[in-house]
Amino acid sequence: MPFVVSPLARLRTGLSNHERPFDRLRANGLNLVFGTKGMAIGKREAVRRRHDRVRKNVRGTPDCPRLCVFRSLNHTYAQVIDDSLGQTLASASTLDGEIKGDLGNKTKTERAAAVGNLVGKRAQGKGISQVVFDRGGYKYHGRVRALADGARESGLRF
Repeated sequence: MPFVVSPLARLRTGLSNHERPFDRLRANGLNLVFGTKGMAIGKREAVRRRHDRVRKNVRGTPDCPRLCVFRSLNHTYAQVIDDSLGQTLASASTLDGEIKGDLGNKTKTERAAAVGNLVGKRAQGKGISQVVFDRGGYKYHGRVRALADGARESGLRF
């Protein structure tokens, strides 16, 4: 069965009827993931969709706030958020002055663990001992896992 390209996809990408939508996009150097109908979506859009799916089930309350993770190419950020008030209770990142000097020759995974440890200590200082973990649409692997382990080491319970 041939791969069917929707008319809208043909208009967006300038594809002929015989080209698959990801052929030209891959040639242009884009990382693609495929949606439910075979349409190519970008990597960031896939992360956003996964994050929306996770957030349907994960809510931060005053008793058990949400530990939210964001990764950029070079840095890792974490926040403890009370969703009922819409407030950030504690936060940490690889750009924080407290740990920035110590992170010089460490890998990104080791830096993420240090961020997890710091956000855990800051949350403990505000009287927070239990959180619900929001992986932010990323796989629970690598930097995200290291951050979670670092927060656990500092005494936070998930």
